[in-house]
Amino acid sequence: MSAQPVEPYHDVDPEHALKYAVQHMAGDRAEIIEGVITPMSPSWGHEGAAEDIREQIGARVRALGCRTGSGNVDLPGSPNWYVPDLAVVPAEFFKRDARAVLPDQTLLVVEITSPSNGETDRVTKRRRYAEYGAPLYLLVDRQEGTCTLFSEPGRLGYTRVAGPYPFGTPLALPEPFDLELDTSGF
Repeated sequence: MSAQPVEPYHDVDPEHALKYAVQHMAGDRAEIIEGVITPMSPSWGHEGAAEDIREQIGARVRALGCRTGSGNVDLPGSPNWYVPDLAVVPAEFFKRDARAVLPDQTLLVVEITSPSNGETDRVTKRRRYAEYGAPLYLLVDRQEGTCTLFSEPGRLGYTRVAGPYPFGTPLALPEPFDLELDTSGF
């Protein structure tokens, strides 16, 4: 008996298949960056910086009817599925257990660099978050010791940049936050 050739799957959407694999097989702390599955394992210092931001913006976030988290962010039509270090999203996403939010559904996305992913956060994610409409992107660069806030997103990137400021320099978060972030603890 001879083996029959296997017909290739013609109806499989490669983007959907890749994102499904990350969601169901790679674990909760994995993301896809330009088609490459990347596991995440942040250090305690990394987590501490995220927690410091969370504590400082918490009251304002709640007043806006939002919550903070580090859930999935989908970039449809691309081979990207991010897990930001912190994102501010409307509370409704937590109530309906959304699988992912889109960048333009966030109020703020925060990425904190690690030695292994610094360039990804500085370049690739910054470009993609702008392209997909994340209104505010805060880059906490622990290797450089700086914070940079990107705003006014467009297809070619963010058109407004505040920073980079050395840690310890207060950073103004614009509306809807309208508060000053103390960066000395990062």
